[in-house]
Amino acid sequence: MKYEFTKDYHTGIDFIDEEHAKLFEIANRAYDLLTNQFVTDKYDAIVAVLEELRDYTKYHFNHEEEYMKSINYPKRFSQLHQHTQFINKLESYNLKEIDVNQQEGLLEILDFLALWLQSHIKGMDKKIGEAAK
Repeated sequence: MKYEFTKDYHTGIDFIDEEHAKLFEIANRAYDLLTNQFVTDKYDAIVAVLEELRDYTKYHFNHEEEYMKSINYPKRFSQLHQHTQFINKLESYNLKEIDVNQQEGLLEILDFLALWLQSHIKGMDKKIGEAAK
């Protein structure tokens, strides 16, 4: 099932919402890769998705962290901790194992993304928008 950036993910901060939408696009590319029956060796595409996800989230987290600092957001440090955990998780994937079992590797990545997008954006990032009001 594709990831849909619905209104219940919106924080009310335009640039954060736009960047979150981009994260959903990357997640959907990973999903499309999982369900593509015509590509038998998906390794290079999986690595590309992981690299884009890592690079884009670093870019996004930097923006989000600067914004939280600018509004003196009280839960900034717990956000920073979760951001670090997310990047560490992306960097911890064993590419050799993913190469051996590409579908399983993609499923693991997609499960991680689904949980992150759901819990972090709805559970933590929306509170930044509430604090900014």
